[in-house]
Amino acid sequence: MIEKQGEKLVEELLYLVYPRRCPVCHQIVEPKGEVICGGCRKRLQPILESCCKKCGKPVEREEQEYCYDCAKGKHCFEEGRALYVYDKVMKKSIAYFKFQNRREYAKAYAEEICRCLGEKILQWGADCFVPVPIYRKKRIERGFNQAEVLAEEVSKRVGIPVDKEILVRIRRTLPQKELNEEERRKNLINAFQIGKKGVKYKKIILVDDIYTTGSTIDACTRVLKASGVQKVYFLSLCIGIGYKL
Repeated sequence: MIEKQGEKLVEELLYLVYPRRCPVCHQIVEPKGEVICGGCRKRLQPILESCCKKCGKPVEREEQEYCYDCAKGKHCFEEGRALYVYDKVMKKSIAYFKFQNRREYAKAYAEEICRCLGEKILQWGADCFVPVPIYRKKRIERGFNQAEVLAEEVSKRVGIPVDKEILVRIRRTLPQKELNEEERRKNLINAFQIGKKGVKYKKIILVDDIYTTGSTIDACTRVLKASGVQKVYFLSLCIGIGYKL
């Protein structure tokens, strides 16, 4: 009892010194105790039931099982899910997270991911989370890998460990959003490799901040499966609703 009271007191003191900021409006969260402001929550587009059974993109009709891309059967991962549509609101939020060093936003993102997708994550029965790696020079420039920070926060809440050494990005690639579908595939050829320690897992969940066409997740999946991983899933904060974002 005393220990719990002490923890609560520490939390209260931390809140006074470092009040939680909303990842949408970037102001102190109102009401207190929430992770996103009440008004800001209404501006977000969470992906609910009507989504592609393969990649999790929202679909137009409830009876539609797959989005256009997945209906063609081109992806090599098993399944994936995202929390929000990648719209103007989340584009700005992620820009602050990645480029303004707002790493604390990962806590709010993770809490929302686990609230909405926690059951699905556990259902996959994965051995670990693997953050999609960024090139080492980009990591030095930015100071962190946003996928890694997000994976660690989700890990704390669902109890699945994170392994940051399995997958390595060995060359710098062009921003995927600037390329067409064919260019995206070519851009990622030989971009990833297995780390020095190898792979000891059979089921893995890749974690990234944004999913567009799936080229990055597919490239990672191919490398992982070539090294003995049996099943690969993915989890992303946002997902595009179509090819062009």
